[in-house]
Amino acid sequence: MTPDLTHTRDLVDRLFRLSAAGDWAEALNPTQRMALAYLARANRFSRCPSHVAEYMALTRGTASQTLKALVRKKLICAQRSPVDGRSISYKVTEQGALMMRRITVVEQVLQTMDTDFVRTFNAQLEIVLRQALLLYGKKPFGPCRSCQYHEKTGSGAHCGLLNEPLQAGEDQQICQEFAQEASDIKVAGA
Repeated sequence: MTPDLTHTRDLVDRLFRLSAAGDWAEALNPTQRMALAYLARANRFSRCPSHVAEYMALTRGTASQTLKALVRKKLICAQRSPVDGRSISYKVTEQGALMMRRITVVEQVLQTMDTDFVRTFNAQLEIVLRQALLLYGKKPFGPCRSCQYHEKTGSGAHCGLLNEPLQAGEDQQICQEFAQEASDIKVAGA
């Protein structure tokens, strides 16, 4: 019996809408909440407006307006690059970090479920997301520790692509330069 893919898509869409509706209660619209969540998890190499736009599949203009709103709400602050003095990246403020610690409705539901179920559910969603990203030719983003460029050193970790040492905890964060090992990439239908 073949699965009802329309039903699957409808379930994912409905869950997203339910989650987004709950985000409005926090004085953030769903796009602002997702941008804040991304910045809270992104490493220092991945916090500029174009990275937010790419991760969220937004136009640069929409991403820029979203980031400006988060700055006005004092949930993030802008920082100029010490290298060129022109490019801007964003950092989550204490107020923004506090906002991100609030549990969403979807997280409340998942907390009541069996741990193994949640792990399996996450793994399956990641496979679907990676396949969709491949089909659309989008970057996967991912944690430094799982990247093919991640190198362990005696003093911590290092990014082989950017030739930069990673700060404490950065190997757990999302990077826009993330590249999976070729053996980890699953191709649709394989």
